Amino acid sequence: MTEASVTDADYAVLADFRHTLRLFMAFSESRAAAAGLTAQQHQALLAIRAAQPGTATIGYVAERLILKPHSATGLINRLEALGLLTRRPSVTDRRQSLLELTVKAETILADLSATHREEVRRLRPLLITLLDRVGE
Repeated sequence: MTEASVTDADYAVLADFRHTLRLFMAFSESRAAAAGLTAQQHQALLAIRAAQPGTATIGYVAERLILKPHSATGLINRLEALGLLTRRPSVTDRRQSLLELTVKAETILADLSATHREEVRRLRPLLITLLDRVGE
């Protein structure tokens, strides 16, 4: 699609789509804050929990959150200081530490994830409609 082929309807659907994403992000940020987390901390915990066993490293978190490795290290350090994760040496690469959520983090994340799942379910029909409009 070139700039010349973008229609008024395209602009409208793209604006609506971005607005819906922003609504979800605002919802997510407020729920994370209510749980005592930043949005980035919540996202890191979710990434670690969703990772295949034995694959959650600082590099993995950096990749999933689109962070530079030193920024991911600082984030992991803060989560560890909050008692939300632990590190253990990798048996295959001693330069790496594997990240594991604590029981405290698992509890917080389970509550947040249930709430987020419900919000995604609520937004699903609108998102499907918007995605269908983009395809027109």
